Amino acid sequence: MTTLDRIGEFVAAVQLAFTEGTLTRLKLGGYQGPEAELKSAEARKVAIKAGERLSFVFRYKTRDITKNLTLNEAALLLTTGLTEDWRSARLETMGFDLQFERQGDTMRLKRRDVAGREAASSGHDRAKNRPLAETSKPWLYALGITGKDGAVRNTAQDKFRQINKMVEIFAPLIQGLKAESPRIVDMGAGKGYLDFALYDYLASQGARAEVIGVELRPQLVSDGNATAQASGFEGLRFEAGSILDYDASGANAVIALHACDTATDDAIYRGISAGAELIAVAPCCHKQIRRQMEAGVPDQSLDFLLRHGTFMEKQAEMVTDGLRALILEASGYRTKVFEFVSDAHTPKNNLIVAQKGGAGSRQAALDRIAAVKTLFGIDKHYLEGLLGL
Repeated sequence: MTTLDRIGEFVAAVQLAFTEGTLTRLKLGGYQGPEAELKSAEARKVAIKAGERLSFVFRYKTRDITKNLTLNEAALLLTTGLTEDWRSARLETMGFDLQFERQGDTMRLKRRDVAGREAASSGHDRAKNRPLAETSKPWLYALGITGKDGAVRNTAQDKFRQINKMVEIFAPLIQGLKAESPRIVDMGAGKGYLDFALYDYLASQGARAEVIGVELRPQLVSDGNATAQASGFEGLRFEAGSILDYDASGANAVIALHACDTATDDAIYRGISAGAELIAVAPCCHKQIRRQMEAGVPDQSLDFLLRHGTFMEKQAEMVTDGLRALILEASGYRTKVFEFVSDAHTPKNNLIVAQKGGAGSRQAALDRIAAVKTLFGIDKHYLEGLLGL
């Protein structure tokens, strides 16, 4: 059997287990490819709005990146990866384990039958109860989510699912903070959907928290405060102001959802300046870096990508958020960048989560920032200027 036969047999086993619903876990190890900080990867089958996928979590030294791939995309990644970058792989199914090992030019496959292993959940998130089970809340009615009868409106079903998803993501992060009564600042709060939902859920769990929604539009601030008072949420308030001008001193967590373009950087900057233990942002549009990439002189090896407008747009988004993660690491945070799924909003969305402490070398992060900027013809990331890097 040739090397390609062994790799092909392993990939075929993954494809069959995925199709039959018997795949429980897939692991890749012994990475020796070009990404210096990539350590390992794991995958499991998930069911999302776009269909069934293999959800890969790529584990780096200071961050994790999640990618949901179709079966064909996963097969291509495995075929290429096992040929070039990964020395080992392990497929675990309900009926057997299949181990792939590569040592130099020698490839081995070892199969071991198992019994009694249960099927893995294919839900994108592990089965859990909806955080906001009670819908007869004043704030839900005030925000137009429910009617007078307390039932979720048909036109607001997607928004209600989105709110629940956000609570599922953010509540554990907040509950993991060291402060007994954490101060949470939401930059660009809008109508405050997340603020009301998060405060309500934390209160229902017996947790004390202070939640502040910062919003530029005075009417939304006034409405939010009126609803908070009517709901009896003493620890929730809204304040008028811009993200960059707001003093977040004392904040344990700074969050921002879909702050447009450099407003996301303003929120990150305020979080770093405040020494917040947690910074979590879901970026929206990206313009600042794309303009520089279009006007700059990137490495010519990237021309096959950057000469196409649609690729340029996607690449600019990735470079922007990748640099944000590196700048956070240079500022003493360990980061994770992953795609979270919302049935209500979009099947793809990047979330950058940064937790203070445990980061790698500041100089190493700064060196990588410089290298990325040179590669893509970028003069300066807006966040660098805010931080004086």
